[in-house]
Amino acid sequence: MRLTINVDHIATLRNARGEVQPDPVTAALIAEQAGADGIVVHLREDRRHINERDVRLLRELVTTKLDLEMATTDEIINIACDVGPELATIVPEKRMELTTEGGINVIDNISRLKDAISELHKADIEVSLFIEPDVNQIDAAAEIGSDLIEIHTGVFANSTSEEEMYDELDRIRIAAKHAKKLGLGVNAGHGLNYSNIKIFREINEIDEVSIGHAIIARAVFVGMNQAVKEMIDLIKSR
Repeated sequence: MRLTINVDHIATLRNARGEVQPDPVTAALIAEQAGADGIVVHLREDRRHINERDVRLLRELVTTKLDLEMATTDEIINIACDVGPELATIVPEKRMELTTEGGINVIDNISRLKDAISELHKADIEVSLFIEPDVNQIDAAAEIGSDLIEIHTGVFANSTSEEEMYDELDRIRIAAKHAKKLGLGVNAGHGLNYSNIKIFREINEIDEVSIGHAIIARAVFVGMNQAVKEMIDLIKSR
């Protein structure tokens, strides 16, 4: 299972006082040096953390894989096609949310998503859809040409009981298996941390996990390099 690091929260800290430090691009390069398999950033419409400068510099400097999380607005699609990340992950986006609150509803947005995927494919960019662990949504993602899905793990991460946690884990496991049968790549992310990541090693169908907040929070105390290495140890060790 591969590990990609989301560095949005480094940009959040930078922007809190309108400064130039800490630089999310520097954080991304340290994460790569520590063994991360890729870098994730979300270029939001309101630019609350990552900005276009960050994305373009990352494209020049990242040597593993750049995953650009994005909504399906014309502006952001045009930027993505111009920058050329290896992967574009389409996520739902609400102005007032603190972070992405759930998976995109593919079934209710077939036309718009199909058009966005087509435009990104023309630029030789693979596309992933961030969705709930729901086989019907996965079927819809496959039908409109998505290359991958990213399973939203927030419900699992925020579970308040073991029963709820394991029920959601079963949904994730079933969803991952279903997606693989359809020929889709399978990523997972949201709310994953040092305490709950180990159990995902048992789901062989998950190719990659995306983790941001937990690693950035840990890096405050031990540094980015060490925080990434600690997560890699949890993911890779048996």
